[in-house]
Amino acid sequence: MRSAKERALELLEQMTLQEKVGQLNQRLYGFQIYQRNGDVIEFNDEFKEEVEKYGGLGVLYGLYRADPWSERDYSNGLYDKWAIQAYNQMQEYVLEHSRLKIPVLMSSECPHGHQALDSYLLPVNLAMGATFHPELLHQAYTVCAKQLKEMGVDLALISLLDVARDPRWGRTEECFSEDPWLCSKMAEQVVHAVQSEGVDVVAKHFAAQGEGTGGINASAARIGERELREIHLPAMKACCDVGVKGVMAAYNEIDGVYCHANRHLLTDILRGEMNFNGIVMADGCALDRLNMITGDSVRSGAIALQAGVDVGLWDVAYSKLGQAVEKGYLKQEELDKAVLRVLEMKFERGLFEHPFLEEKPTTSYTVEKHPESLQIARESVVLLENKENILPISPQGKQIAVIGPNANDIYNQLGDYSPQVKRESGITVLDGIRDIVEKSGGKVVYTEGCGTTTGEEQDIEKAKALALESDLTVLVLGGSSSRFGKVSFDTNGAAMLSGGVSMDCGEGVDAADIQLPEIQRILAEAVIGAGKPVIAIVIGGRPYAPGILSNQADALLYAFYPGLQGGQAIAEILFGKVNPSGRLPISVPKNSGQIPAYYNYKNSYQGFAYYDAMEKPAYSFGDGLGYSKFTYQNVSVDAKEKALGDLKVSGITVTMEIKNTSAMDGYAVPLLYIAGQKGSVVRRVKELKGMKKVWIPSGEVKTVSIHLSYDTFCIWDCNMKYQAEAGHVKLFLEEMGETVWSEMIELLA
Repeated sequence: MRSAKERALELLEQMTLQEKVGQLNQRLYGFQIYQRNGDVIEFNDEFKEEVEKYGGLGVLYGLYRADPWSERDYSNGLYDKWAIQAYNQMQEYVLEHSRLKIPVLMSSECPHGHQALDSYLLPVNLAMGATFHPELLHQAYTVCAKQLKEMGVDLALISLLDVARDPRWGRTEECFSEDPWLCSKMAEQVVHAVQSEGVDVVAKHFAAQGEGTGGINASAARIGERELREIHLPAMKACCDVGVKGVMAAYNEIDGVYCHANRHLLTDILRGEMNFNGIVMADGCALDRLNMITGDSVRSGAIALQAGVDVGLWDVAYSKLGQAVEKGYLKQEELDKAVLRVLEMKFERGLFEHPFLEEKPTTSYTVEKHPESLQIARESVVLLENKENILPISPQGKQIAVIGPNANDIYNQLGDYSPQVKRESGITVLDGIRDIVEKSGGKVVYTEGCGTTTGEEQDIEKAKALALESDLTVLVLGGSSSRFGKVSFDTNGAAMLSGGVSMDCGEGVDAADIQLPEIQRILAEAVIGAGKPVIAIVIGGRPYAPGILSNQADALLYAFYPGLQGGQAIAEILFGKVNPSGRLPISVPKNSGQIPAYYNYKNSYQGFAYYDAMEKPAYSFGDGLGYSKFTYQNVSVDAKEKALGDLKVSGITVTMEIKNTSAMDGYAVPLLYIAGQKGSVVRRVKELKGMKKVWIPSGEVKTVSIHLSYDTFCIWDCNMKYQAEAGHVKLFLEEMGETVWSEMIELLA
């Protein structure tokens, strides 16, 4: 039997230049090419003309996308039988109008579940990072992948590579963490889960998009190669190690070179060093932005392809690749390499043998059948303050006031890149509290108090009065990345805001100030000023400066957009049905002036040493409380001295016994850090290199081992070689933000 590559080469030899160019184009917005009227689905002239122009179609983006930008919803979008029907009609039309009968690859957004109607949605990446539980992500994304596979999606576009280095950035919610090691562990689990179910992953965005200047989306990453390699490349390397099939380039430039035109990044490093052999996709309209340096779409397409971009997205530049060849900007063999990759993927995926889906209703992926999304929400909520152990609450006989703009808005729990959802499929914080309290004989009263960014004085006075007459208040504040409001959109789908919009986070929504919106701060002062106990909850996509919530509220919980069942998870934690186990995946500054506030800064300076604010962030990476207490005993490292040669063979293992000394079962989350003491380059004050999430029943002891491989101790040395150096390295364990053990080891040359 011939290999996929052999078959692709044979097909390539039969193709015209125009047909080849068509295989590298992803110009169409898939959600715009059809109309559904009842059971009748018709495709428009733009789609038909594109197929005619190129004798086929390479990749189609977003056929199922349903959100305010796409203007698709349950009235006119594709779901259930209509999704399968539309897919088959589209594929049939392309095959009938393709001289060589080449089927289409389908790409679709899946940042935290498929961005389609009736999709299985997860909490956002930052919430997933807060679980510190990579295995749970694997389970959850396996469910997402089954749904994607059933709908014929070939390429799942998933945010896996961005590292959150500036919380002003509106896309912070799309990052797992500020820490590259944690990001890598989460990313590799997602790739393995999705691709094991037969859907290829396009990991995005490559690279350093989280390092934008001033937190502005797509702005310059003003870093050198060492910072790039230490912080922003490890997640990509982890994805390559588990065989990721696709990569999406990032909008930004790095040290003056756009990622889409960066051959050193996309070819030398990605393919040469990381052994990536899949396809590189452009971000939306990004190739046309190269006109800023080329002045011409034809040249832009040529330099992007030469840099290593295989497939465009909504751009003009790749529609002109034929002209680039004819004008001599691009060699035919350079074009052929990219086309070959696309064709080979189509053969590998079996599209030529099985281009159609079985005509049947789609499977219902409910939380009752698949509780992984709810479990992520439960494990992602971070308890930051619990004064006098006010939590958990006993609901019996109490009147509880629920107040705040994020208490009863389901879309404010979902984050950006979310589809329209059915209200009955979600549980808000108010829903979750009512369900528990009213079954226990208590009473729940509710008022919004204000919107996310706007409000009226009389509504705040009403909220204060309600707090005053209640036994305690649950104050639910935070942000919104919901596009379901007065939002207009750029050509690439990013939000463009105008007055009166409640969205304060998400793509295109960057913030100069990380305080909560002023109206929410006024509400918080009023409610806390009522003098009754206040449990504050922040639901958002970025860290907000906590202000009075930190020092005046009786308890403070942080939930990065926790998804459809987030309200249930939060309520279960409030009333002790779930023991909180989330840890901060990103530091929380006290104010914008502390940014950057990440924990792993370089040891060449004293962090946060401002004359007018000599304080650390409000909360740091890894912080988080629970209702259980754990003691660490008999902690040991199997070697306090190790030759570098032996380190390559066996690594180093830290073993510990962890005892739950409390009355409540719970998760221990030991985090193992290193701090290199000497070397040829400046090291970081500490770096996460190992973790375990361990369920320990009350009174029981678990033995836990964390292994550190040779790579754990490697650095990019002064000659930009990746290797471990001789010297002293401090190891230390943290639990709930406190150091519970440390040991100095020596690595010998």
